Amino acid sequence: MAANETSVVYQGAFGTRNVAAATPMSSDTIFRIASMVKLLTSVAALQLVERGKLKLDEPAANIDPTLAAPQVLAGFDAKGVPQLRPAHKPITLRNLLTHTSGFSYPLWDPNVLRYLKAARADPALPRRPLMFEPGMKWAYGGSIDNVGQLVEIASGQSLDRYFAENITGPLGMNDTSFVIAEKQRARQASLHVRDTNGKLIAKPFEKLAPPTTFSGGGGIYSTAPDYLTLLQALLNGGSLRRANILRPDTVAMMSTNQIGNIEAGILKTANPALSNDVDFFPGVHLRWGLGHMINVDPVRDGRAAGSLTWAGLFNTYYWIDPKKRIAGVIMMQILPFADKQALVAYRQFEHGIYRAI
Repeated sequence: MAANETSVVYQGAFGTRNVAAATPMSSDTIFRIASMVKLLTSVAALQLVERGKLKLDEPAANIDPTLAAPQVLAGFDAKGVPQLRPAHKPITLRNLLTHTSGFSYPLWDPNVLRYLKAARADPALPRRPLMFEPGMKWAYGGSIDNVGQLVEIASGQSLDRYFAENITGPLGMNDTSFVIAEKQRARQASLHVRDTNGKLIAKPFEKLAPPTTFSGGGGIYSTAPDYLTLLQALLNGGSLRRANILRPDTVAMMSTNQIGNIEAGILKTANPALSNDVDFFPGVHLRWGLGHMINVDPVRDGRAAGSLTWAGLFNTYYWIDPKKRIAGVIMMQILPFADKQALVAYRQFEHGIYRAI
């Protein structure tokens, strides 16, 4: 789907929800959107910044003591024992929102994998050391999970309740939630994986055990129309159909490079079953704002320079182009991430939208 700030300009649904079944894909199909929840969590945190309950540049440990006294992994000794040192700087909310905190995912960082293996043999080691000094590099990791915890502490609400009262509820995003009902399950797309020949195989649905905790970095469901509503609100400066979720100056700040000359957005997989290597725009300089990746250069036949984007593990993607006043979302349910055929469909969709507008 694609839209400007007031109306949908294109909507389409293709294929089936499950390759083994005849149920067609539809615009109201429910998808697991994984890391695309990070944008919702970032919006939530910035709402609390606007209300004075969180600060971008004060130590995040002032709100969440578990972030106090972080340890940096300096390397491994000859026996493979992790060498840790205290961080020189505290972790801030800005670090967490921009993925410059030092936290990194094992999926894209072999040092994290090596550390976790050592930590299993030594319970005295901290569970999540930093891979570098806060603010020094960019690494995609669990930072937004910590932002979700900050939102819960500062608001006094669970993350699902906070979203419902402050973002999804006001915007009418009724299919966006950490928990889906049986009626919604009937509209859910199955996850598909590729076999050794590249053929898609449907996997059984995940169990619907009621969660007791909620992640700011993953684990939410949505539909393309629901998520596009959020994108339209941001494209429109933080408001849509009488719902105001952020101030225009905050939305502008989200869309501005927050990491200087640090390169962002390129990932090398440590687990090819879950993700391919990621470089969505080869040769394009990439930075990070407060919630999105930013392409510094224009993308040929597509989005303008300064556009905003990110994605979810199961091949769901979005972008916002403030210059050309267009936003788009495309959702599939396939592993590994950055599936080559999924990316071809994504690019064809984007190019088609820009040829039409």
